[in-house]
Amino acid sequence: MSDTTPDVQVAPAEQRYAEELAFLAAHDTGPRPPGWKLTPRAVVTFVVGSAGKLRLPAPVEGLPSSLEITAKFVGERALVERCVVTLAGERGLLLVGEPGTAKSMLSELLSAAVSGTGALTVQGTAGTTEEHLRYGWNYALLLAKGPSAEALAPSPVLTALRTGRIARVEEVTRCLPEVQDSLVSLLSDRRMSVPELTDDDGVFFARPGFNVIATANLRDRGVSEMSAALKRRFNFEVVPPIADLDAEVDLVRRQAGRELARHGHALPVDDAVLEALVTAFRDLRSGASVEGWPVERPTTVMSTAEAVGVTTSLGLQSAYLGVSDPLSLLPGYLLGAVRKDDPDDQGRLLAYWDSTIRHRAENGARLWKRLYELRHTVGE
Repeated sequence: MSDTTPDVQVAPAEQRYAEELAFLAAHDTGPRPPGWKLTPRAVVTFVVGSAGKLRLPAPVEGLPSSLEITAKFVGERALVERCVVTLAGERGLLLVGEPGTAKSMLSELLSAAVSGTGALTVQGTAGTTEEHLRYGWNYALLLAKGPSAEALAPSPVLTALRTGRIARVEEVTRCLPEVQDSLVSLLSDRRMSVPELTDDDGVFFARPGFNVIATANLRDRGVSEMSAALKRRFNFEVVPPIADLDAEVDLVRRQAGRELARHGHALPVDDAVLEALVTAFRDLRSGASVEGWPVERPTTVMSTAEAVGVTTSLGLQSAYLGVSDPLSLLPGYLLGAVRKDDPDDQGRLLAYWDSTIRHRAENGARLWKRLYELRHTVGE
């Protein structure tokens, strides 16, 4: 299935990549962990791509005889393999890293490949309650019939446990500690008790395939620190920013191009402008330019996801408002991205313009000269 559909803005991974998932299930018929839709090897291939066409061992109706599996996550294969092994061992997986490093996307892809859906998700916030991770009640049925399995309103986590699928808990450290700790016994005992029900109906046992993938941002450290007991129930995997410039540029191009395609337009940002944009994000993210010059880091996280957003905005303004020079728009959108958290970040961006961009302009690079001429857009 195509990455875009006319009916929804963002289709879930199991719909976007339905053909690939069905192909991989037919291609690799090896041993699978209990309750899994694909073999661990096929799950890894689904996430990182096949780097060439795979061929089915025998014809399958409705599937092509060969298919190349697209790379969906840009990162180390070893990281993905460790994640898959963690899930195969029925141990909780916690993906940690800076905001915008595709932790949620990786979580969804793994869930879709392992259990056929990434929809059993709880979004962690300060307002998340224990009911969101356990269960609530249909109060109309509760009043009419009393506590019963019929009146129970299961959480996504309880649904995953009862059906043998993966539950996702996004931003787990934004939940209050007492809410987080409702996961401790669940990950240890692999069952959930409902005291309001009778003994026969009041305990739900995990079906094969059940597991939990949680995500947490390193910037949220200390918001609601996880207890030692809960940490022991998870294997931690750090998802780092994309290390390679070319890989990041390619990802931003593909993601922004996909967004523009939804609007019926091609991405009008050429490769030189795109590389300059991603280079600026990497400089500000790392605190040093590619040449080794120091750069004062802004408070805002200059993530790859933010770079995709800026590139998409450049493309949309060019497409809808007839701007022929996307480079002229870059400083304004970059400023909007930088000063989200702290007004002083505008001064840090201006310092970046007066140091790194000026040095590149002085070295004769025409594109950077043009960017330096646009310094007034960033402010005084």
